[in-house]
Amino acid sequence: FFFQASNPGQFENDSDVLWQRGHVPETIVYHGRVGINTDAPDEALVVCGNAKVMGRVMHPSDSRAKQNIREVDTNEQLRRITQMRLVEYDYKPEFASVMGINNT
Repeated sequence: FFFQASNPGQFENDSDVLWQRGHVPETIVYHGRVGINTDAPDEALVVCGNAKVMGRVMHPSDSRAKQNIREVDTNEQLRRITQMRLVEYDYKPEFASVMGINNT
């Protein structure tokens, strides 16, 4: 089961729009990058604007996804931090402009 744009010619070729029903019920899959309010997504999903989530957002750093959480030796961790490379940077103007970042 495939979905295609209802306005032919908008995309360079029909393979640019290849949505299909997922293996899990009530899912749709697109193999590529998806952009919302951008025509040049550089990640799997790029949202330029606010996003509203009416549920949970799971992230690998979420404690609900972890086990064996334990305290660590603070002195050892401070030693490791002193070995880190710290940097300052400015965003490239073209990136800041596209992302709506005023203070680069």
